Amino acid sequence: MGFYDDQIVPRVTNLVLGTRQIGKLRARALAEVTGTVVELGFGSGTNLPYYPPPVERVLAVEPSEVGRRLARGRLAASRIPVEFVGLDGARIPLEDESVDSAVSTWTLCTIPDVDRALAEVHRVLKPGGRFFFLEHGLSDDPTVARRQHRWDRLEQAIAGGCHLDRDIAAIVRASPLELEQVDTFTIRGPKVLSFMYAGRAAKAA
Repeated sequence: MGFYDDQIVPRVTNLVLGTRQIGKLRARALAEVTGTVVELGFGSGTNLPYYPPPVERVLAVEPSEVGRRLARGRLAASRIPVEFVGLDGARIPLEDESVDSAVSTWTLCTIPDVDRALAEVHRVLKPGGRFFFLEHGLSDDPTVARRQHRWDRLEQAIAGGCHLDRDIAAIVRASPLELEQVDTFTIRGPKVLSFMYAGRAAKAA
């Protein structure tokens, strides 16, 4: 990982995804999370203030050392204990059926082997456990989608491997998890980045 990806991208991500508008989306997406949570792409801890009272602890998967350093203030302010348990969502170092919930916010766009990551989420979730996601991805507007496909390689180069054009709903449907709900909507910002997917999927009980 070069200097730009290692030092700059985590700081930009912390700023861009730490706004009030994004915080409102996080609060809605995380409202039903419970118990012991594995969070893919913990980043700088921007989800911590929005976890509801039923969350007992967070097991954080985060490859960026800078992201973990930026999280220190949020970690100190949070009532929720956090343990960093791994660096790669495609290889989660947890026991089978060991967590109640899994969370991904603006992370599935970046994980290189996203299918394997969701298989890992399925493996570590307890039966009946749920995966909650909030992601940007492929727009339902054909004109915007064409731009996303055209600019995807550039986005990967400047945003730490982030893809513009992943169909998040289709990716979750193709996983071992059972998609229960997905809502799509747009937020303010560049159209290629502003189409959102928010939903949940479950591991069969």
